Amino acid sequence: MPKWDAEKSYDRWLSMTARIERLITSGTFSLDGGTWDVDNNVWIVGDDAEVVVVDPAHDPELVSDKVGTRFCERILLTHGHDDHIRYALETKDALGGIPVCLNSEDTMLWDAVFPDVEPDENISAGNTFSIAGLELQALHTPGHSPGSTCFYIESGLTLAQLPNDLGQAVDQLRKELGENASTPVLLSGDTLFAGGPGATGRSYSSFDTIIDSIRSTLFELPDSTVVLTGHGDATTIGAERPHLSEWIARGH
Repeated sequence: MPKWDAEKSYDRWLSMTARIERLITSGTFSLDGGTWDVDNNVWIVGDDAEVVVVDPAHDPELVSDKVGTRFCERILLTHGHDDHIRYALETKDALGGIPVCLNSEDTMLWDAVFPDVEPDENISAGNTFSIAGLELQALHTPGHSPGSTCFYIESGLTLAQLPNDLGQAVDQLRKELGENASTPVLLSGDTLFAGGPGATGRSYSSFDTIIDSIRSTLFELPDSTVVLTGHGDATTIGAERPHLSEWIARGH
């Protein structure tokens, strides 16, 4: 009888287990006549067979290489700012012509980048996207932009199935609960960050609206929810919830 190899068994289990992977890409964001250098998080959700890509910013080749031979079902966009969408069509082509999905309330932002092409699918509140045994539920969270959308995964993931080096709040959660603890996950785009809401004060944004989205939608989620953001470190709902009044006091 062959000897049982724990390492190979773990690798085999991992290959068939849903997980979330992160790429960090660099480029620019432009709006209202200004341009800023930015680093973006690109999130790949799935297993060794199939994935979805969330916000493939700046580098289609890097995203395509990370996906590799896996089937990519679709591209999900959290909102229409150009750092998140400018390379969506190139990434679409690199991954075999898959659908690009965006909430239609951000059409004006999309049209500023792609005036002659429409997104393939509209994302509406409550839509669910199934991949590798996970369900990503679309939560409409306007404020950073009218169509800003988060994707909530209520079950099916443990902390071990998330990337390492996600930041202090997730490190603390791992210490408290352990790597094998189940955890809900929120892909928040630019609606919620470690330290506060996404930027407002530019065209098509509203501070009051983003605060309402966070308070009435995101802060209804469990404290243990890991928040994977569009830029920078991840956080948790529990780490951010106590600071709502501070954010309101400081404004946008």
